[in-house]
Amino acid sequence: MRISRITRAAAGPVSHRAAFAVALGLSAAVPAHASCGSAFCSLSTDLGLGLAAPVGGNLFDLRYENITQDQPRAGSRKVAVGAIPHDHDEVSTKNQNLIATYSRSVTANWGYSIAAPIVDRRHLHIGNEPDGPVPERWNFRELGDVRVMGRYQATSEPGSSTAGIVFGLKLPTGRTTLANAQGQLAERTLQPGSGTTDAILGAFYNRQLPSQGASWFAHMQFQQALHSHDEFKPGSQLAADVGYARVLGDRFAAVLQLNAVVKGRDKGGQAEPDDSGGRYLFLSPGVSYQATGATRAYAFYQQPLHQFVNGVQLTARRAVVVGVSTSF
Repeated sequence: MRISRITRAAAGPVSHRAAFAVALGLSAAVPAHASCGSAFCSLSTDLGLGLAAPVGGNLFDLRYENITQDQPRAGSRKVAVGAIPHDHDEVSTKNQNLIATYSRSVTANWGYSIAAPIVDRRHLHIGNEPDGPVPERWNFRELGDVRVMGRYQATSEPGSSTAGIVFGLKLPTGRTTLANAQGQLAERTLQPGSGTTDAILGAFYNRQLPSQGASWFAHMQFQQALHSHDEFKPGSQLAADVGYARVLGDRFAAVLQLNAVVKGRDKGGQAEPDDSGGRYLFLSPGVSYQATGATRAYAFYQQPLHQFVNGVQLTARRAVVVGVSTSF
């Protein structure tokens, strides 16, 4: 299995100030993984920056992601299954993720969040055995790697722009030794966890456009594994987002963003360096609905614009994200 990884995104409330909050939540997203051709989607609500909650308040976000990787790709070219000989031929991976995130604004400048994913993954590849091709499957639903993040932000007077940093760790809470019914271990990129602790550091900037009831944002974030685990070290990852959010009415807001991701090759004896890492660009339109003063629902569709992979890897044709967040 060859997977690249990804960021996430939230839509926001309604009013000029709310449109700004939408963009800020997006720009400070945690790039947990790197591209929608992979295990997680590059839209983010896990920080949310606590803007739906007052200082000292809390935000809970629950998001569902649906990402099916069923397009083998070599470089930027689409290829058929088995078109390029390997010891096994990748066919498809269906990822359904449920991610729960708790965020708290401790002060007007400082906050933190904790995100825990449940990973539902179904993978099929064809083993090229001496006696002929053999279908091999892995199906599991497991806790993935938890992320603990902090943030610092500063807002200019009279609040027209906000800039800040995010920092934290991806913890090795997901298992790395899952096997299928035949006792075959899943490849390391298929496992629910990487087994490594990763450092995450990023920066964001947002500017409110009061006359338009809108805002724009930019965000960049870097993730690096601090060690290897059982002869595997995931490649480093750089993610950058730029986007625009606009209020559409009393309850609706729209967001449009570009997500770019560059992921390095995995390393180690259990890695597949020749078939890992790549460069990705996505267009991600979304909408949010303010159900109550404290609760919003949102939905996003992510479309790949460009995907370049090292070797042969499975990529996704699209991804869908829906969720709900509430402050208390």
